[in-house]
Amino acid sequence: MKKIKLYSDGSSLGNPGPGGWGTILQYKDNIKELSGGQNNTTNNQMELLGVIKGLEALKEPCEVEIISDSKYVVQAINEWLYNWQKNNWKTAGKKPVKNQDLWKKYLEVSKIHNIKAVWVKGHNGHPQNERCDILAKNEAERLR
Repeated sequence: MKKIKLYSDGSSLGNPGPGGWGTILQYKDNIKELSGGQNNTTNNQMELLGVIKGLEALKEPCEVEIISDSKYVVQAINEWLYNWQKNNWKTAGKKPVKNQDLWKKYLEVSKIHNIKAVWVKGHNGHPQNERCDILAKNEAERLR
């Protein structure tokens, strides 16, 4: 099984507002950059969409290390998703889970992969995270 690093970041100007996501897929020395955007979206939606789009680009089951500066995305993947599903898409506080449509899409595109999510501090000089941030912001600015 191929070992892939998926770096991702999201941006929203206004939150909600025009937003963008940037993703880097790395397999050994091969690097692929992806990006896109949407109008009237949130930062969390773009953070998650970047991960989804990166996973969709993989053509076979892989071991995927998702590296993100979004605690929301990393904690949901590593800790919360199982209970959200078990509790009929309700949080521990019994409120509806936000972005259910995107989380359900994530579950669909992630099911064939072995996934581990890792948090990195944003804007801290991590080269791939910084590049994803630029890709995401450029997409958001393009839509402004």
